[in-house]
Amino acid sequence: MGPPQGPYGGQYGGQYGGSWPGGGWPGGWTPPPPPPKPGVIPLAPLSVDRVLAGAFTTMRRYAKTLFGTALAAYGLLLAVVAAAAVIAYVTVREHWHALSEPDGTFSWDDGRPVLIAFGAVWLLAMVCTLVVNSFIQASCAATLHEAVLGRPAAFAAVWRRAWARTPAVTLVTLLLAFVVMLPVGACVLLFAGLFVMLLSGWAVPFGALFLLLLVVTPLAAWLYVIFAFAPAAAVLETAGPLQALRRSVRLVRGAWWRTFGISLLAGFIVGAVSLAVRLPLQFAAPAPPSVDPDSSASAVLLDQLRSQFGLYAVFTLAATLVTQLAASVFLPLVTAVLYIDQRIRKEGLAHTLAQAAAEDAEDAEDQAERGGALSSAP
Repeated sequence: MGPPQGPYGGQYGGQYGGSWPGGGWPGGWTPPPPPPKPGVIPLAPLSVDRVLAGAFTTMRRYAKTLFGTALAAYGLLLAVVAAAAVIAYVTVREHWHALSEPDGTFSWDDGRPVLIAFGAVWLLAMVCTLVVNSFIQASCAATLHEAVLGRPAAFAAVWRRAWARTPAVTLVTLLLAFVVMLPVGACVLLFAGLFVMLLSGWAVPFGALFLLLLVVTPLAAWLYVIFAFAPAAAVLETAGPLQALRRSVRLVRGAWWRTFGISLLAGFIVGAVSLAVRLPLQFAAPAPPSVDPDSSASAVLLDQLRSQFGLYAVFTLAATLVTQLAASVFLPLVTAVLYIDQRIRKEGLAHTLAQAAAEDAEDAEDQAERGGALSSAP
């Protein structure tokens, strides 16, 4: 009869493929079964390629949820900022026209209201951008939670969960920015002090500036990486801002270089894709019009601006939007996959996820059986 056939076919297939003739392996050793993979990643410690593959697979399988949520959030941001700009313009329209007249002169009576109005619009845009970016990070983590278990991620469910955790992610982002900016701010203050010393005639040790940069830059990078998992912890563990920062420190401890390297690789991928999109557009940019020496500076500037609008501007705007959407989704997904990988390595999360996936499979079988019984009932 010959050696028994394995479940995947082949004379020497064995249970997992590839055994010696007669079945089994030398010394009776049996290879371990592959880890379960109910969703986008196997429930085991992940290598670099599996981390990136998990992020790309999530983007492909859950594209409608991820990119639909990001597009809706950016659309709301654009609508709010545009409405604020229109309100600001209507409020200071007379002052704006007084400043923009060809023969007009600048006056603080007209300039102050314009600066205050559009300064408020800029501040509102910054705050709304922070909230929108935090919301997108939360939506990526919420989607990945379902993707790891192989569950469907409905747009409405992801939106509700992400919006509920957006305040916590926003506070985490602010705290992270504050912590990272501490060494950078100290460096800026020292630069300003040395610049004042240079203007006053003091001897400035420029070698000290270089040494300062060598200290501050790694310190800022170190702080950023040890708190990198805080947004994912704020969403997936419903942790508060300070608790999420502490969780990130515990998870990154002992894996700083790995987290830094994979995050840097993901950044390089985004940069390479963005460069590949922008370079052809830069080469295809229309040539600027010739400058007439007798034309005024405003007329020359207006001609330069007109040359950049049209079909080229539409393609440039579309390419920028696509790359921004891809970056805003891909980078948080990589960080969230790394967060799950660290919990699998340190806390045995794989067993919990495997149990949840098995329960989902049992529920699906029960529903299928009930559906079959109902369809066959007289």
